[in-house]
Amino acid sequence: MRALARIATPRNGRLVRTAVTATAQASSAVSPLAQVARESIRCASSNSRWKQRQGNDFYAREAKVQGLKSRAAFKLLEMDAKYKLFKRGQTVIDLGYAPGSWSQVALERTKPTGRIVGIDIIPAQPPKGVSTIQGNFLSPSVQQLVKDYLAEFAQRRSPSAAAAESPEDGEGVVIERPSYIDAERAESIESEETLESDGRLVDVVLSDMSAPWMQTTGFSSNTLSNPYSRMMNTSGMSFRDHAGSMDLCLAALQFASDALKTDGHFVCKFYQGAEDKDLELKLKKMFAKVHREKPESSRSESRESYFVALRRKGTVTLESLN
Repeated sequence: MRALARIATPRNGRLVRTAVTATAQASSAVSPLAQVARESIRCASSNSRWKQRQGNDFYAREAKVQGLKSRAAFKLLEMDAKYKLFKRGQTVIDLGYAPGSWSQVALERTKPTGRIVGIDIIPAQPPKGVSTIQGNFLSPSVQQLVKDYLAEFAQRRSPSAAAAESPEDGEGVVIERPSYIDAERAESIESEETLESDGRLVDVVLSDMSAPWMQTTGFSSNTLSNPYSRMMNTSGMSFRDHAGSMDLCLAALQFASDALKTDGHFVCKFYQGAEDKDLELKLKKMFAKVHREKPESSRSESRESYFVALRRKGTVTLESLN
């Protein structure tokens, strides 16, 4: 035993240094597969906590009963009841629409002639009646794609053609229809109004965007019905969440500056922090009324809040404020 003790005793710290070096080499040689496994375990435990919280949440249960995509629908319902955001026939852009609960609310409030367009980087099954584009909204090409889609839809949607159609009240009833010249004149006036609007074709811009988790699994899955695994509310670092939400809000506001009609409305989610005052000042210069809103359906422990900006001023743009 004494001989063994002498062998194990370090001399001049050589054995200790050797052990430390070996441990460092082993830790630095961790394979990428092991890192992915650790990340998967962390995500699995987080998902378990999320499922347990959802099962105990009143709004989550109520959303499931009413056929809503998520509990977030109640946040927009509260804001609409308070500020009257929607009207029949509006065009609404839903940024970060997945899983689609805000689009469901907007579609219900603007039917039967409303138009809802959702954009999200995460693939998700859109609600029935909602048009969607999968892509990174921060990309200029995706933003231009949305604007081109709206312009094409505005050209196809001809009020003069709809006015020419009227229901038959009975046989022998003479229905006065516009002449060919009147119809052409009406279409030319509509096209001039579209050009004068500088591409502002949107009535309401909604932004519930958050940065998604990096994808680690499911690369071979083709399903669109379960986007929740990559939907992230917070990262656990308050400054990072706040700064990221400010970037997304400014991107949404830039789009609203380009596409939102005069007297249109803008709603965006943000995480409270030092920079939200600057964003609020910009909103107050662009809109007639700006409100900070914390819906009752928003969890009390969450730092999320919403800016509700009402009645966009026609002559003010985001570029003019910089």
